[in-house]
Amino acid sequence: MGSRRGAATERRRTKPAVIGSVAAVVVAGAGFGAYAVYGGGADGDDTARTKSAAAAEKVKSGPLTTAEVTSTAQRFLTAWQQGDVAAAAAATDDAEAAEALLTGYAKDARIKDATFTPGTPAGEKVPFSVKATVAYEKAAEPLAYDSALTVVRREGDGEPRVDWHAAVVHPELRDGDKLVTGKAGDPPVKALDRNGAEITAAKYPSLGTVLDGLRDKYGKKSGGTPGVELRVVRGEAAGDGKGSKESGADEVADKTLLELSKGTPGTLKTTLDPALQTAAEKQVDGKKGASVVLLRASTGEVLAVANGGHGFNTAFLGSLAPGSTMKVITASMLLEKDLASVNEKHPCPKYFEYGGWKFQNDDKFEIKDGTFKASFARSCNTAFISQAPELKDDDLTRQAKEVFGLSMNNWSVGVSTFDGRVPVQSKAQMAASLIGQGGVRMNPLNMASVSATVKSGSFHQPYLVAPSVDGRALATASRTMSGETLGALRELMSYTAAYGTAAEAMAGVSGDVGAKTGSAEVDGQEKPNGWFTAYRGDLAAAGVVQQGGHGGDTAGPMVAALLKAGG
Repeated sequence: MGSRRGAATERRRTKPAVIGSVAAVVVAGAGFGAYAVYGGGADGDDTARTKSAAAAEKVKSGPLTTAEVTSTAQRFLTAWQQGDVAAAAAATDDAEAAEALLTGYAKDARIKDATFTPGTPAGEKVPFSVKATVAYEKAAEPLAYDSALTVVRREGDGEPRVDWHAAVVHPELRDGDKLVTGKAGDPPVKALDRNGAEITAAKYPSLGTVLDGLRDKYGKKSGGTPGVELRVVRGEAAGDGKGSKESGADEVADKTLLELSKGTPGTLKTTLDPALQTAAEKQVDGKKGASVVLLRASTGEVLAVANGGHGFNTAFLGSLAPGSTMKVITASMLLEKDLASVNEKHPCPKYFEYGGWKFQNDDKFEIKDGTFKASFARSCNTAFISQAPELKDDDLTRQAKEVFGLSMNNWSVGVSTFDGRVPVQSKAQMAASLIGQGGVRMNPLNMASVSATVKSGSFHQPYLVAPSVDGRALATASRTMSGETLGALRELMSYTAAYGTAAEAMAGVSGDVGAKTGSAEVDGQEKPNGWFTAYRGDLAAAGVVQQGGHGGDTAGPMVAALLKAGG
């Protein structure tokens, strides 16, 4: 992470104010009033019962009542508004974590005179709005935002408590993060597109997280001076809410929430194309689970990146099973090992068992006496799984690293990225990896790079900021595919774009094109994630729609539209 976390600030204590009878405004079950919150950390009365009393009392269970939800929320908010941090923390199911963050709300974030206005409870969830003042030395600015808390039964005794997460304090916080007000360690950055026009989150909503990342990487290098601001400082546990460091979560940039005094921004040029970025924003608009990336295949320049959900840069940091788009890499390996040939017969049975698992195709189809080209175009799983007995455990991992530059954790794009994961696996898990399941993880940036490698003939690490800006070295792959393998792979992708599962989405995309669809099953989801990767001329793109279904129907139209927009 950048040094914005380490900004030195002078801490001042604020004496808790006397609020009088405000704490008694709310009565359980009667609704909520407004609360005024003042900084401070006065010791409070811990209402925890003695162990003997708790043991003698029957453990509470069953759905929470309206009265329990209302009174628990009242207890938490009333204590917090009084500056009684210990009592507020005791009303949660993680008192230690709650007390630390609530103490920092006044001490580190310098937030004072806050007023909570709860909304109408919805089941166990209680929304509330916050109006406050952030003050640092002579600077002060109003702060307003919405948050929410959820009431749950505490493990062990079933008592109702606030389900503690950092997002209760502010929705931009992830567990492990904190709020800090002070002189920013990193100056602001004025990011420019490839034509020299300024990039703003107001113009391109998808780029908010990208701009945060650029500041984190280049704030000090771009020549600006820092201002004073309230910001989210990311902690070790910060992430995408799924608890996986593989997602690049530990690399999420700090985020500015409020400027008290403006710094002087430095200037930083990016590779983004304004017309293509506008097109990408349009494609993901209103699609929360959609992400897309467009590259120049011959150089690796990122021309556009967009996410339908703006809180996390899934396009660069996502860690998702890529489904059958992974078959591009697998096919290159099978072709190299003479385990497949484009126009020769290749098995595509309804089922294939390996490592104790029984694999099948979508709708249990089979292709009798079909070629490998037909199996690739129709995305036959068993055509790939059937070759697992001929492979070593590390074959796919080596192919991904050596040819496609993936799974090495060494890309230097200009902002933090997750560079794909293709672990060495055995038996059934290895077989599942061949079709983009198992332990394989990718994001649209990775899969756009895969299509770019096929189109250009060699791996060019994607980048958002030119390496000449800071003299950094880009990642490289150790080898390229033979001309014969490359030509065969292009033929497979071209045929799929014209006659296979990608044909409908790619209809009307003219020129030298190739594509591959994918869908990835995810535990707990009714629909799979839909994937699509393709190239046209010197452009390569990939996209995913989470819980979208088949990639050709969901991610495909997004990717095709971007390739068309590229001319």
